[in-house]
Amino acid sequence: MSYGLYIGKNLTSDGHAWLAGYGDEPSSHWLEIIPKKKYKTNEKILVGVTENADIPGKLIKIPQVSETYKHIRVSYSYYLGAPAPLTNGGLNEHGVAVRDIWSKSRKELIDITPKNQTGPNYSDLARIVLERAKSARHAVTIVSNLIKKYGESTYGGNSHIFADSNEAWVMIQFAGGAGLWAAERLGPNSIRASRPGYIENIPIKEKKNPNFLYSDNLVQFCKKKGWYSNGPFNLNKILGDGKGRWEGVKWIEGEIKKLSQRPEKIGLQDVMWAIRTPKLTGDTAGYGQIVPLFNPSYDGLRMIWHSPIGAVASPFSPVFIGQTIIPEEFMMHRYLTVGESHRFLDERKLNEKDTLSIVNQSIESTVSAVYECKRLLYLILQNEKYFLSTTTEIFKDREKKLIDKTIQILKIVKILFKQKEKNLCEKILNNFSTSELKNGLNLVQTLSKNIDKQIRKSKEFTNNIKPKSFDQIW
Repeated sequence: MSYGLYIGKNLTSDGHAWLAGYGDEPSSHWLEIIPKKKYKTNEKILVGVTENADIPGKLIKIPQVSETYKHIRVSYSYYLGAPAPLTNGGLNEHGVAVRDIWSKSRKELIDITPKNQTGPNYSDLARIVLERAKSARHAVTIVSNLIKKYGESTYGGNSHIFADSNEAWVMIQFAGGAGLWAAERLGPNSIRASRPGYIENIPIKEKKNPNFLYSDNLVQFCKKKGWYSNGPFNLNKILGDGKGRWEGVKWIEGEIKKLSQRPEKIGLQDVMWAIRTPKLTGDTAGYGQIVPLFNPSYDGLRMIWHSPIGAVASPFSPVFIGQTIIPEEFMMHRYLTVGESHRFLDERKLNEKDTLSIVNQSIESTVSAVYECKRLLYLILQNEKYFLSTTTEIFKDREKKLIDKTIQILKIVKILFKQKEKNLCEKILNNFSTSELKNGLNLVQTLSKNIDKQIRKSKEFTNNIKPKSFDQIW
């Protein structure tokens, strides 16, 4: 289902907006920095879903652009007939950040969706925006044009949050195969949590309202179906699940509003809390991601704060657009990667169909950050009352110091860039980010070792098959 959170710049201590959240899929996740790339004329990309999807479809090829932008993203290996690798978003070199979040369409729309549907799926749209968009508004245009021209392969309804330093847009794509979509602008005073993504009242009588966009056929389609005649046009009630803001959304939006009313407003550690709180984050969270939406003088200073799994059991570390490498421990490993259970890392299997692992052997020889953090999560859950608070405080202490270090690094690199020392900037960012990612992983391993020792000493391990979990709102 995933989780997205946008906080407008007027509500923050840093004077810039934030976009944060996580993906909610169980398969393997890995961090990637995708370089800028040029393409030949007439090159195409494969998009859509297969016949194995819940709502089946067929893959098609659509034109690629001549150049795609550098971006950071988290990829994963499985979701319901959508070809891997998949992504729920990230950040590109122009400062456009993306979060993808489920948003269920009304049952009648799902029922009428063609069983041979074509067009980009939710992940295709997120990836294409990262590759092509120069602003949040541009992202809405890109997606709406793709839907109009090629359709959209839905799994029952979906949404995205597209954000830049000036604004954000919540865009919902509806099931049904009719090309229905709508988007709402979020500004400097906005707080918006999506899980699922929602839009409520649209002022359809204000044709040029700058805060709303929607497909040309949206209102007429609803009238034709008998779902709307007059009065307020509540998008969620008419085309969505009709539930409005879910309980978790109400809770976190309320908590963020309270934090924003303090004299110090909202800082990075508050955003980290919002993505880490066990009321919202548990085993389903595939990673954590926080994007500070600022406009640096050097695009390479754009960054995300990344945690390898849900931040309740993994620390945040900085990753920059200006770096070119990430540690092997954070790349794709075989742990939870779909299809790896029958494959080998053995040259003797080279000529046998689908028996050679898609994971690089040298990478697989390193530890998996995702596995190590998952282990810590399950250790914490053996005695949540004691281990969760201890681990959280240790993470918070590390992150407080790391935020200060990151601010200093940004200042140093900014000075060097002014002196046209781009290669040196890249080396500094590579060294700082990779070192801190590894430091965070080392901390996780140390915590796991100590917690394991305490549990074994107290004989608290149990073979009870029923798993423990946090008391989450959703």
